[in-house]
Amino acid sequence: MIVKRSVTRSLAQALSAIVLLALLTTGLALMTLSSSLRDAEAINLAGSLRMQSYRLAWDSNSDPQQLRQHLLEYQQTLDKPALRDLDRPWVPREVISRYHHLRNAWPALQQQLQRNDAVVYQQQVANYVGEIDRFVMGLQRYSERKMELVAASSLLGVIAIVALALAAIRFSRRQVVGPLNALVTASRYVESGNFAFPALVVEQNNELRVLAQTFSAMAARLHSHHQALAGAVEEKTRDLQEANRTLSLLYEISQMLSASPLSAARIEAAMTQVQERENLRVLVLESEQVRFCVGEREPKSHWYSVPLQQDDEQNGTLRWQCERGQPRQALMQSLANMLSRAVFLWQTQKQVQQMLLIEERATIARELHDSLAQALSFMRIQLTLLRRTLETPDPAAQTIIADFDRTLADAYRQLRELLATFRLTIEQADLLAAMQAMIASLQEQVTAKINFSYQPGLETLDAQQQVHLLQIAREAVLNAIRHASAQIISVRYERNDKGEHLLTVTDDGVGIASTDEPQGHYGLTTMSERAARLSGELSIQAQARGTQVALRFPPRPDVNSSR
Repeated sequence: MIVKRSVTRSLAQALSAIVLLALLTTGLALMTLSSSLRDAEAINLAGSLRMQSYRLAWDSNSDPQQLRQHLLEYQQTLDKPALRDLDRPWVPREVISRYHHLRNAWPALQQQLQRNDAVVYQQQVANYVGEIDRFVMGLQRYSERKMELVAASSLLGVIAIVALALAAIRFSRRQVVGPLNALVTASRYVESGNFAFPALVVEQNNELRVLAQTFSAMAARLHSHHQALAGAVEEKTRDLQEANRTLSLLYEISQMLSASPLSAARIEAAMTQVQERENLRVLVLESEQVRFCVGEREPKSHWYSVPLQQDDEQNGTLRWQCERGQPRQALMQSLANMLSRAVFLWQTQKQVQQMLLIEERATIARELHDSLAQALSFMRIQLTLLRRTLETPDPAAQTIIADFDRTLADAYRQLRELLATFRLTIEQADLLAAMQAMIASLQEQVTAKINFSYQPGLETLDAQQQVHLLQIAREAVLNAIRHASAQIISVRYERNDKGEHLLTVTDDGVGIASTDEPQGHYGLTTMSERAARLSGELSIQAQARGTQVALRFPPRPDVNSSR
């Protein structure tokens, strides 16, 4: 292909024009500056003529002996080369004519001074000095015009050079940089095995157009040989990657669910991992005992589901909504089986922990009943016998016996409540049933109405947390019954957005006056200790009517709860 417009020739022409403009601008500036070398001297000399004219007027009246010397100096200043050189073609005619006018007018003034006509000289010197002033102003304007010429020529030269440079840059970007960048991009496409690079379009018929067309033809031939092999390799690679991703996900979930002990947080973390890796909008695990949900559901999106299998029996469902792309059914079924087994193991561990804890507490209750309860009963019998054996009714002794009897009755009542507390969960299968049973037993003893409402989340608590939560709720309800004379007591459990557990017990009674407990009472202190073992916070606040007890604790306490 014949190149009609060479890129190198165009760039060389632009650079030559820039250099020529720079030389012209510099030469004109140097010439103007060289002609201005003696401008300052000429202006100074012209200004000194004004001073010398007045000095001659002074000499003619006051110092005639200096007159001759000063006349000679004036003539020498008027004939200085800096002033005589003003007679040049490029000097303005105004300046030349004013200079000649000064030279022509001076002989007449000089004769007047030599004839001692000082009065006539003084009358004419003012007009002469005015001509000197106009001559000085002409020199100043001439010098300023030359500086303006230098500035204007330099500015025009700079503008022309910048314009040429910008035009050269624009030409280079369009005709050189753009095609070269396109060639570099195309080469990177080819290097990565992608031959579908953007078309190499060069408008001008130059060397780069020839190079772009040659490169495109070469890439097309390479693509035709590479495409057949790439298709087969891509298909096999895609299958292997999908299989590897599936195995990797199953392995990670298996590792997460095989850790002991299992917890609701660990199961939720495994479901979150599945949701993120498979681009699911929401993932829900539902069974008869538990329900887990990660993500946010879309009301209009389609639901997919697989059954939860445990020992060839279906005990729940794993459902999900997809953001894009439906996961393979086999993968989701395998994940459902793993999650089902994890839930089963977690429930089993919780039941074992609950039974161990309940059995231990039952043992403590039996020991208290067999020892301390019998001792208190014996003391009450002995106190009754003591009252009967007194021969005379001594008022002081009867007062002491009455105080003793009242204190012993309080101790016996507190012991019965403690035994009821320890035996509260012996036959309960889970916390929800235990809460309902505890509230039902208290409801039978009082006329106040006890309401219980809850949100999902109680099933995620371990055995220790369940016991502490149950005992705090029972103590708060008992306080509302005994001390507040409440008619309506509300017990509510919920979880906030951070996953924290929140238990509130609200009554409409007289309200608590102080959180300081009377001597011999330990209910509030015990509640605070249980809240601390849950790594939570317990707040007791008086309201406009009644009292609110609020317990807040995290899903995974920083320290293990103790009994």
